[in-house]
Amino acid sequence: MKLHCEGIELSDGVMKAVKACATKTTSPILECIRLSAHNDTLTLLATDGEIAICKALRAEVLEEGAVCVPGKYFSDFIKKLENEQITLATEGDTLRITYGEAESALQTLNADDFPQIDFEIREQNVQLLSKDLKELIAQTTFCCAQDDSRPILKGCLLCTEGDFVRFTALDGYRMAVCRRPICGKEGDLRIVCPGRTLNEIGRMLGADEDVVCIYVQKNMLLVRIDDTILTSRLYEGEFVNVAGIIPHEFASVAVVDKNALDESVERASILARTDKNSVITFDVREGSMGISSNTSIGRVDETVRIALTGKDVLIALNCKYISDCLSAIGDAQVRISFNGSIAPCVITPTEGDSYLYLVLPVRTTA
Repeated sequence: MKLHCEGIELSDGVMKAVKACATKTTSPILECIRLSAHNDTLTLLATDGEIAICKALRAEVLEEGAVCVPGKYFSDFIKKLENEQITLATEGDTLRITYGEAESALQTLNADDFPQIDFEIREQNVQLLSKDLKELIAQTTFCCAQDDSRPILKGCLLCTEGDFVRFTALDGYRMAVCRRPICGKEGDLRIVCPGRTLNEIGRMLGADEDVVCIYVQKNMLLVRIDDTILTSRLYEGEFVNVAGIIPHEFASVAVVDKNALDESVERASILARTDKNSVITFDVREGSMGISSNTSIGRVDETVRIALTGKDVLIALNCKYISDCLSAIGDAQVRISFNGSIAPCVITPTEGDSYLYLVLPVRTTA
């Protein structure tokens, strides 16, 4: 294999592909990026067994061929050559990298040992605007579980419902449910996609008005955006039935300025995060919501104006969970609903049902 390419284009492609390289594995080939030169294209491919990213870029190919290079070291090195014209050439089990008057080399592995990736995934699909998909990902995936105690909760449930798609994520302490209109679909989708996969798709998305198609077949998903293709395994198993989790009636409903509440929570969180439970107390009364944190470091007491319907309520909540939800919301006002101090707190828009966040309270000693 031998080719010439621009450093900035190679760096951009490598930075995308390396996200799919394995970091902890007993199989060195999964730590690699596969380079394949054919016609006038250099194709970069990486996979960790769950997710795969394929990126194509222009190149002047002098000799066709393929080789695998250590992903982390190759990406770190090429990132330093963005302003150079680069020549890549294989020589035995070595890849020579020539730039300017300098030359470096990396050890390689056989491209034939790289796993085969299936890109023929198109049985079902859903199409939606890039803007809507960005919002769905940003407003839900932070609620996916981070540990392996219940692996399926590391994913996000995607369901098509008529002319809408709904994303649901929960980790046992909080839940996010968001829905957006779709542009079209083939078949009815109900899949559990890894949160990591969705976040990588979010980074790939282009202009807001572009239409993105998510393809699904058996337990695999595929998304193609410009010259980048991402495939991912889907989680198998039964997702939590969330219908019985969400309350339908509330004893207390407060409407509040979202930014004012968010800023107040952030200030109270500075001290709350020094405590192991990261607790903020909300004292909800007619006309005002008191927000306080009290730790060994000090105390914060603030008040924001609200419009309350129903009973007063005093509730303790994890500051990070509330802050994450508020940060994901773009509305000027939000509705926060309660059923007392030991029932979940629910955040929704003042109009419509585009999102719902549910946060469990923290039990505190009197």
